[in-house]
Amino acid sequence: MLNNLPPLAPFRPRLFQDIRGYNSEKLVRDMGAGATVGIVALPLAMAFAIASGLKPEAGLWTAIVAGFLISALGGTSVQIGGPAGAFIVIVYGIVERYGVANLLIATASAGVLLFLLGLFRLGTLVRYVPVSVVIGFTNGIAVLIALSQVRDWLGLDIAKMPGDFFSQIATIAQHLGSFNPYACLLGALCVVGLFIWPRLWAVDSQFRRQLEQVDTISALKATSRLPAPVVALVTLTLLAWLLQMPVETIGSRFGGIPQGVPAFELPDFSWQTVKLLVTPTLTIALLGAIESLLCARVADQLSDTPKHDPNQELMAQGVANFAVPFFGGMPATGTIARTVTNIRAGAVSPVAGMVHAGTLAAVVLIAAPLAQHIPLAVLAGVLLFVAWNMGEWREFGRLKQFTNHYRLMMVSTFLVTIVFDLTVAVELGLVLACLLFVRRQSDIFRADPVPQQHPGQLHFRLYGSLFFGAVAKIDPIVAAVERAPAGLAVTLDASRLISLDTTGLDALEQLHKAILKRGGTLALTELNPQPQSLIERSGFGARLRGEAADRHAG
Repeated sequence: MLNNLPPLAPFRPRLFQDIRGYNSEKLVRDMGAGATVGIVALPLAMAFAIASGLKPEAGLWTAIVAGFLISALGGTSVQIGGPAGAFIVIVYGIVERYGVANLLIATASAGVLLFLLGLFRLGTLVRYVPVSVVIGFTNGIAVLIALSQVRDWLGLDIAKMPGDFFSQIATIAQHLGSFNPYACLLGALCVVGLFIWPRLWAVDSQFRRQLEQVDTISALKATSRLPAPVVALVTLTLLAWLLQMPVETIGSRFGGIPQGVPAFELPDFSWQTVKLLVTPTLTIALLGAIESLLCARVADQLSDTPKHDPNQELMAQGVANFAVPFFGGMPATGTIARTVTNIRAGAVSPVAGMVHAGTLAAVVLIAAPLAQHIPLAVLAGVLLFVAWNMGEWREFGRLKQFTNHYRLMMVSTFLVTIVFDLTVAVELGLVLACLLFVRRQSDIFRADPVPQQHPGQLHFRLYGSLFFGAVAKIDPIVAAVERAPAGLAVTLDASRLISLDTTGLDALEQLHKAILKRGGTLALTELNPQPQSLIERSGFGARLRGEAADRHAG
């Protein structure tokens, strides 16, 4: 019996394939791309952690540890792993309800689950999640991320934000009197700067064309390569520090970032706790799998590197998520923005992702004390910009182009993500997808009557799939048999019957019984391989042949 099970997925990191024929030219490209992505990841990692209710170093060391492991062990050549915006809402809810210690246990447990998903070759199942469900929960998460940043953007005096949507709105409304115009200004300048900076240096921009006539263009070109989040972080932090703006900073809320490697600690593990964390664990694993494989598909489209191995990628995500809790980290997955930056910076192998992790580690170990001056409003601006880019807002305008089924799945997933949580939204989306798929397939099945020249005969042609959702369409044939004279000969042309399940087979057997009661006969002709296989294995085919033989003998 065990010999019939599919083989386990081999553990073959893409790194082993890509280092064959690796040379100095590729190393230079990977080092440049890795350093660029490392700088981009710095403000994002801190912002994601703070928005999740954790200390900034949790995000930084997640990006370092998980980023290195995902690149070194993953199934893609250019994907960058680390903390992601999609996890903000999930992690914040887990921390508020279960605490940080239990978040670490849930993350490690999710890592084990992700590894098993890859090991048992279930990575391709994630692709079966309908795109309408993915867009719905992605847009819902983007709304929740933006809402979670209103406190820091407006500088509101709120000790702790609640986890659910309506409570957050009520809390913000109650504290609008503590509005800080300086924080609001910094956040707004950050968003505007992130929007304008890449457009200033676009190849076809008027600003760049004018500067090309200046002798110092080499220095300006070097400036143009700086990522927009880093430029916003440095300039606005300096502005707030020089003008002594009364705004909350990383130092005032968290006391700064420790300058050193976090201690390797075992979470307080117990099976009783794990049982209570089943839902958070499944949520982290599900979201991590979906995000990482969606990111890998984007990387496949943008890069000339070989297509990703979904099972190996899930195994790497599992190892990374199992490891980061021992360094006080948070859940990690593939990150689309940093992966795209990595590709555009010239990365050709997983070495770039490993360099990205090393760059972050060097910055944290050397310049950690400087981070205490970063205003939280600036990080809020970064996340507001991330939330805007994360959402696929144009899809709402395109809803009129799609079916009601698509609209129902997307809008319901979006609303449930906001009002309840991601797990419920994905569950609802998948249930709706299954129900609507069943209905669509049942609409396809037909049992059309074929005109007959001889009395005492009924002839029907079957189309599509006869399964549990379509068996009601056999009822008209049963009704026709009951109305017809005794001794009726019924023929079902199955040449266009694609598939048959056990419920459909039971419907045919019930039809057969109704025919026998009327002293008639049933013939199934032109069976395709799958329906014929099921009919033969059930013994129904043998019974029909036996009846036919008895009639000829009589």
